[in-house]
Amino acid sequence: MTKPAPVSPARILLVFGTRPEAIKLFPLVHALKADPRFECVVCVSAQHRQMLDQVLEIAGIVPDHDLDVMRPDQTLDALTANLLTGLGKVMNEVRPDRVIVQGDTATAMAGALAAYYRKLPVDHVEAGLRSGNIHHPWPEEVNRKIIGGMASLHFAPTGTSEAALLRENIAPDRVHVTGNTVIDALHWVTAEIERQPALASDLAELEARFAGKRIIGVTSHRRENFGEGMEQIATAIREIAARPDVAVIFPVHLNPNVRKVMNERLSGLDNVALIEPLDYPHFARLISIAEIMLTDSGGVQEEAPALGKPVLVMRETTERPEGVAAGTAKLVGTSAETIVTEISTLLDDREAYESMARAHNPFGDGQTSRRIVELLANEIGNQA
Repeated sequence: MTKPAPVSPARILLVFGTRPEAIKLFPLVHALKADPRFECVVCVSAQHRQMLDQVLEIAGIVPDHDLDVMRPDQTLDALTANLLTGLGKVMNEVRPDRVIVQGDTATAMAGALAAYYRKLPVDHVEAGLRSGNIHHPWPEEVNRKIIGGMASLHFAPTGTSEAALLRENIAPDRVHVTGNTVIDALHWVTAEIERQPALASDLAELEARFAGKRIIGVTSHRRENFGEGMEQIATAIREIAARPDVAVIFPVHLNPNVRKVMNERLSGLDNVALIEPLDYPHFARLISIAEIMLTDSGGVQEEAPALGKPVLVMRETTERPEGVAAGTAKLVGTSAETIVTEISTLLDDREAYESMARAHNPFGDGQTSRRIVELLANEIGNQA
């Protein structure tokens, strides 16, 4: 009897280019590479060069293709054009069976569009996040809506995200609630730090310097906060850092729109450490030693609650309303007065602090990548 021909592994092209994307996709890269049913090809755009490379090195991922599109002061339209043509060339060469993108970056949007132009199915990790305002966050809200209009499989992190997609008339059998891969990544890096403490030892000096103080971790980089928003954030940090019981650790984003303001307003303050952007293990360590996280980032809204840390979100809207509903996060905008008031409440009212710190994290259990791999296998099997 003739043996059936062996089934070739499905070739999956993962496209990403920023630090957050790399963090949220490296667990899926690991899972796909470990599964013989798949051939995993990685293409990075390097939309964030330095910060991306840090994650790739820690996660042990060597990209198969690297577009290196980062340029100083690059406009969004120039970036998008470079991404679309560069990713198209890679897809023509690789000829993948499916393309996977994550989140809401220009890289993700261009990757989905390049795949669509080639009639390749594109699957969206962290699908269905919606703020309801196309200018907040900008341009991310529109990027993810564009991807949602083309995606084959939508891997929604929560039921709220699933509901948003269904309201947009996405077929229910195309939407799967998987949790968020960022929790997979956080569990992985936490275990790695326990195994290799040196991975996150560079904060030891600051930890010693601020011993006995209540640390507030800060991140800020949103485009919609450039200008007056950044000025207000700096004013709030300066005021809260005047408290003798508080210290602020602020990894300052490389964007000059952030650096200029923060360096001018906060340099030289005893209780404020303006430091270079942290690699992933050190950022996980910062969350673990912080009492409060003050951020305009999306990922921190998911990561900090996993470690029991309240998140104050310096935005007017969030595409992660689950955290606000669960009580792990609170929207505070960019008014300096409001930010100071909300931080002071958490510092001075133990009951208010504990109600946020102990709230259930709605974003996942660390098994998201495994679920996505099985969903991909089922999809490909059904098409065979």
